Amino acid sequence: MTLNFAQLRAFLAVVDEGGFGAAADALGVTQSAVSHAVASLERTLGHPVLARRGRSTPTAFGEEVLAHARAAVTASAAIADLAERRRGGVRGTIRLAAPPTVCQGLLPGLLARWATAFPQVRIRVFEGEDDEVAEWLAGGTVEAAVLVDPQPGPGAQIGQDAFHALLRTDHPLAGESRISVADLGDDPFLLSHGGCERHVRQAHAGHPFTPRHRVRELGTLLAMVRAGIGVSLVPGLVASMLPPDLVMLPLREQVVRTLVLSGPAGREWHPAVTALVDSVRGAAAGEPVRL
Repeated sequence: MTLNFAQLRAFLAVVDEGGFGAAADALGVTQSAVSHAVASLERTLGHPVLARRGRSTPTAFGEEVLAHARAAVTASAAIADLAERRRGGVRGTIRLAAPPTVCQGLLPGLLARWATAFPQVRIRVFEGEDDEVAEWLAGGTVEAAVLVDPQPGPGAQIGQDAFHALLRTDHPLAGESRISVADLGDDPFLLSHGGCERHVRQAHAGHPFTPRHRVRELGTLLAMVRAGIGVSLVPGLVASMLPPDLVMLPLREQVVRTLVLSGPAGREWHPAVTALVDSVRGAAAGEPVRL
């Protein structure tokens, strides 16, 4: 039995992108080439690895193969990139996962900086909630991630993001310089039950807290506050996408999330991930962003 990395890359691309056409675009080859590579892998293994009804998903056997395929392809890419780095360059494709507010508030600036510093590194961004991002990194779906409040490790801190009250500009408290969550006790509260829920509940410690509505998407939360349905607490990075009829106010109850760029724990990092993290750690500013 002889496997090759082209077969494994095609299989992983179809799984990650959700189809043969998207996988072809991601790999920069034709859809026919992807189909042939996956078919060749299945002939070599003697079992189907993909179910082809609707969105292409792994078969039960494919699920067993998946982690090994990721490890093999990642190791192959890392070896090639180590050799390239020894020649003085860093190259490769890095899948980077981050929460939505980080994707909108911090990543654009970082991506622009990295594009200049590492022109041979291609970064593909994957947006997910805090727990999803951590799972993708641990499972090998991505090579790097911006983690929220991780355990101490080798990553680089890229920001400390304080939570703020989110109100309409015509709210009676909108002109205050700082407020307490107790000041919002008479307002219906909109709770984002994504990664921010833990921090929101921490801010309300010692205060009555009965959310009126629970929402997941940030866009939905902003729209509901704009409509006067209630108020909320959000990370400081939301300021970069705030519409003009909403305002964010600092809280007297200091609740801060720490944002860390990291590779996977317990596994060798792709050399390009190491370079990205080192660039953040050694940035001229020298201090993490505080919002």
